[in-house]
Amino acid sequence: MNSYMGDLHVAVIGAGMGGLASALALAKHGIPCIDVYETASNLGFVGAGIQLAPNMARILDYLGCWESIAKEATDIKHAGIRRHNDNTELAHVDLSYILKEYGIPHMVGHRFSLADAILNACKKETAITFHFSTSCTGIKSWTPKPTITVKPREGEPYDVSADIVLAADGIKSVIRPQILKELNVEAEVTDSGQSAYRIMLTREQMTSDPEMLELLDSDQVTRWIGERRHIIAYPISNKSIYNISTAQPDVHFAAAPSATYTTRGSKADMLDNFKDFCPLVLRMLNLVPEGEVCEWKLRVHNPLPTWVRGSVALIGDACHPTLPHLNQGAAQAIEDAGVLAIVLSKLPDHSPDSINKALKVYEHVRKERAETLVALAAASGKTLHLGEGAAREERDKQFAALKDKGGPSPDKAVDAEVQKMILGTDVMRIANDEFEALFQKL
Repeated sequence: MNSYMGDLHVAVIGAGMGGLASALALAKHGIPCIDVYETASNLGFVGAGIQLAPNMARILDYLGCWESIAKEATDIKHAGIRRHNDNTELAHVDLSYILKEYGIPHMVGHRFSLADAILNACKKETAITFHFSTSCTGIKSWTPKPTITVKPREGEPYDVSADIVLAADGIKSVIRPQILKELNVEAEVTDSGQSAYRIMLTREQMTSDPEMLELLDSDQVTRWIGERRHIIAYPISNKSIYNISTAQPDVHFAAAPSATYTTRGSKADMLDNFKDFCPLVLRMLNLVPEGEVCEWKLRVHNPLPTWVRGSVALIGDACHPTLPHLNQGAAQAIEDAGVLAIVLSKLPDHSPDSINKALKVYEHVRKERAETLVALAAASGKTLHLGEGAAREERDKQFAALKDKGGPSPDKAVDAEVQKMILGTDVMRIANDEFEALFQKL
């Protein structure tokens, strides 16, 4: 850690996974003054379950908050891929090797537990100050220090100058369009054509169905795949909750305003969407209480020419939003946080030029990797959603070969080579080892 931190002041916009992890990582690496601005009045995290891959867990362990998350997470030892309509197992992947190979098991947990653990760790850091109910309306000036305008929900807007601004303000980022405008680049959020239901069933709801209980009591992620849609499910919260996420063609958001990302769903529509799925899946979907169906729009963004302008950098969904088919959305935001902490702790001085170069090192370490995983997630989703025909037959042959003797998986989330690339890469170590050379070069 560089002792030359002085009075370095960082403003973080957004307290989602990327913003929280960035604030914590910066504080742990000696950054003395971190202000976090969050529109919400409190962090009531939704979204239910989340996969806790070792590349994420490794960073959270460095930051001292993994242990409490792992306590109630499920250690996933298997992945089952099943045909949607008859529940036939197409492939079974043993994931227990992940612990041996990478030192941390692949776990799944509740999104709230993950965020809450990071938030509680942040609250112990005197360097971090949270400003809830306070939105950022944008960058007012870029130089000599970036100045943002923030607006409390009750109160007048005011300006904040900082040495560095980190925009962790999600896919609806207000900073991203400003950076692109400065570069004369036209780029907008694009619809993936997909939406998702997110469902949590309790043990009490499932207790009278032996098939359901078997799933809840397992150490397995199960995916049912059909044409243009699939379901992924796993037990969380000490196996008291069965988390179910779907992906299906988007029909409800197509005509909605582009700012609309979530809507109260219809149970009848949900059941109709999956009517050709097997009886087990339909029994589970039927357990969802009327009025508790929530649907999310899945939106993405084309790769950006840069994540950095001056002393301002984008993080997480603000610069690399992804489809959920590789289970890496939060993990990639947390990787951003870890790398930012390393590069900013190594600043030789606080000059805008040095800050910009350090942020460019962050971009160099992170950008190609994150964008590769975004593309892989989209491609894997297309493969999972194949309709009848030669391509699907070939895919199912690959699944059968995987089941019998190993080999590549059409579902890239459980492909050994892809996992090696994702889980075996320690981005904080890379940033640490390569910082000096990159800083001089970029």
